[in-house]
Amino acid sequence: MTVGIVLVSHSPAVAGSVAEMAAELAGPSVAIRAAGGTDDGRFGTSIDLIAAAVKAADSGDGVCVLMDMGSSVLTAKTLLEDLEDDGGGPLVRLADAPFTEGAVAAAVLASTGQDLDTVVGSAEQAWSMRKL
Repeated sequence: MTVGIVLVSHSPAVAGSVAEMAAELAGPSVAIRAAGGTDDGRFGTSIDLIAAAVKAADSGDGVCVLMDMGSSVLTAKTLLEDLEDDGGGPLVRLADAPFTEGAVAAAVLASTGQDLDTVVGSAEQAWSMRKL
């Protein structure tokens, strides 16, 4: 089992592309799911899509959720509160991380079998990744 990754973006294409890149780098052992756009495929966010992605990504070791901006953060926080209120379901942590770099860092570290806190920490450390 490994930590799962969920990528929440306002854009289905952005979420899907970043998930594809992270999956290519992490390999098949990590469940990476995109939750982009609304239920009908428009730009926006959907708590139902995020919940389904979390369920699909969970293997029992927890799920790291990365969001792009704005309402994707609010929607993911609402889902987290709902899960906590229900008292069941997967262990979910939201990562305050840059979307692409954080997704790759989290996915690669998850592929090594690290725990949820370590995976989330790796995603959040991506803020310090310099390019130049």
